[in-house]
Amino acid sequence: MRVAVIGAGVIGLSTALCIHEQFHSLLPSLQVEVYADRCTPHTTSDGAAGLWQPYLSDHGNLQETLWNKETFDHLLGLLSSPAAKEMGLFLISGYNLFTQPVPDPSWKNIVLGFRNLTPKELELFPGYSYGWFNTALVLECRRYLPWLTNRLTQRGVKFFHKKVESFQEMFAQGADVVINCTGVRAGELQPDPELQPGRGQVIKVLAPWVKHFIITHNPESGIYNSPYIIPGTEFTVLGGIYQHGNWNEANSAQDHRTIWESCCRLLPALQKAKIVGEWSGLRPARPRVRLERETIHHGQLQAQVIHNYGHGGFGITIHWGCAMAAARLFGSILQEKKLAGPPQPRL
Repeated sequence: MRVAVIGAGVIGLSTALCIHEQFHSLLPSLQVEVYADRCTPHTTSDGAAGLWQPYLSDHGNLQETLWNKETFDHLLGLLSSPAAKEMGLFLISGYNLFTQPVPDPSWKNIVLGFRNLTPKELELFPGYSYGWFNTALVLECRRYLPWLTNRLTQRGVKFFHKKVESFQEMFAQGADVVINCTGVRAGELQPDPELQPGRGQVIKVLAPWVKHFIITHNPESGIYNSPYIIPGTEFTVLGGIYQHGNWNEANSAQDHRTIWESCCRLLPALQKAKIVGEWSGLRPARPRVRLERETIHHGQLQAQVIHNYGHGGFGITIHWGCAMAAARLFGSILQEKKLAGPPQPRL
């Protein structure tokens, strides 16, 4: 049984690991292969600051909230393990700031210690009159993706650095199931008008005195279009750009200015910070995650594809819940093929 995972960002690697961990003992003939034209450190996941935080509203999508919770709980369980440092996983507390009162988010009971800000705390942030404080997690993909890659390699998963042009190409090479984790490029394999790039840009600075994340929200400019500051182990990430439909991956001087000026207004001490890097990338924006099975005709045969893409700017936040859901879909394929049924009793 050959499984081809297309995509080596956080979604592709975690899905490959979840499937291999759950099914290899049931199906010793299971071969998992990962195909990608971009691998760490050149994926969209690598550019992310890695803070676990969903969007403010789940738009009534309880399934995505559940996947987010499964991911948070999974990571929280790993926090005290020796692997946490190697994974780039640690706890972090911080602020979400608003200019007016807003409803509590769907994830208030998932994170730790969620509460409203006091008037005294709000005095730290002139111009903001409402906010929350909570403790969440950071998972830095520049460490996590190599960690996942090592886990997969130790399990015998093979990696192929190549661009896949079609699902048929994979089936022609002998794949029984294809897992589509191609993020913003998924439309190249199968048209999907709902999938659009949500271009982002960040500045990386040395600011070791910044200990808390600060995320501001402006309902008029929309998600990610107001300043945010997220400290990491080596540098602090400054952001606040979201451009729907913009495919340009080059850094923009105008966006750099916007981020720098707005973040320095939010936290004036940043003016002393040394800039050590800059990055632009394309979030795979979609009204909802596409996580489903599809039967595709390959010649006279019917072949199975599992789609797992469209996670917008919260791929790290939702990745493990989605990986587990994709593994369950894979299990349903095995059941139908009767390859992983219970052992037959011996007479």
